[in-house]
Amino acid sequence: MAEIIKNRYEFVILFDVENGNPNGDPDAGNSPRIDPESGYGLVTDVCLKRKIRNYVQTVKEGEKGYQIYIKEDVPLNRSDNLAFEDVGVNEKTVKELKKTDPDIDVKIRDFMCSHFFDIRTFGAVMTTFVKAALNCGQVRGPVQLSFARSVDPIISQDVTITRVAITTEKDAEKKNTEMGRKSIVPYALYRAEGYISANLARKVTGFSEDDLELLWEAIINMFEIDHSAARGKMAVRKLIVFKHSSELGDCPAYKLFDAVQVLRKEGILYPRKYSDYEVEIHTDMIPETVMVSEKI
Repeated sequence: MAEIIKNRYEFVILFDVENGNPNGDPDAGNSPRIDPESGYGLVTDVCLKRKIRNYVQTVKEGEKGYQIYIKEDVPLNRSDNLAFEDVGVNEKTVKELKKTDPDIDVKIRDFMCSHFFDIRTFGAVMTTFVKAALNCGQVRGPVQLSFARSVDPIISQDVTITRVAITTEKDAEKKNTEMGRKSIVPYALYRAEGYISANLARKVTGFSEDDLELLWEAIINMFEIDHSAARGKMAVRKLIVFKHSSELGDCPAYKLFDAVQVLRKEGILYPRKYSDYEVEIHTDMIPETVMVSEKI
C-alpha cells in the first residue's frame, strides 16, 4: 500500500492561452471569464479540476483505485451503489445496521476514498440520495485549487466565422452560407495557486505519495490531451512546488506565493507569447525548511 503523504505543500501553476477561450462564462454568452472591475481574465477551479480528472481517467482507464467519481454520463448514485454493495447495506437495512455497526458510515466513506482518485484528492459531496439515512457522506479533500487569474488584463475578441453547410433545406433556398461567432483571447498568461494538506490526507482520504506524483503529472499534461479549436493553444508553462518539512507546515502559504513574481518584460506593451514574461522566485523570502522545486 502506498505511503500517505507526510508533508504540506503549496504550488503555483502558470499556463497560457493563444487565440482561444480558456473557460467560457455561460452568463456572458460563453465569452472568456473576466473580472468586470479589473479586466483580468479568470479560469475557475472547477475547470482546472475537470482537466486533471480527464487526464487521470485517460491514463488509468478505470484501474482499481483510480476511478473518477465526477465524470460525464455517469450518475453519481451509480458510483455510490458500489460502496453500498461492498459493505452490504441498502435503503431497507441501513437504519438497523447503523445500530449494530456505528462505523458503517466510515466504512462507506473509506471505500469511496480508496476507489476514486478525485474523491481522495479533491473531496466530494456524496449525499445524493433522497433517503438521507443512506449516503456516502461528505469528504473534504487535501488538494484545493484557487481560481486562476491572468497576469495582465485581457481583451475578449469576438471573431465572426462563416459556414458553407446550411442547416435546413428551406434555408438553402435563401442563402449559401451561415454566420457564426467565437470568442477568443489573443494571448494571456494565467496563474493559479494550490494547497495540499497532509493532515487531511492522513485523517480522511489517504492521499498518498503515488497520488501526489500522479497529480503533478496530471497538472503538467492537463491540456495535452484536451485540445480543441475553441480553447486554441493552451499549455502549462511552469509548476513551482513548495514542500514543507512537516505535516502542518513551516510558514503561511501567502509568503510562499508572494515569493513567485511574474512580470512583463520591459518594453512589451501587448504580450503575445510566454517569453514576453519573466518568472522570478525570490528564495530569500522562503524559509530554509521549505524545499522549492520546479516540475516544469
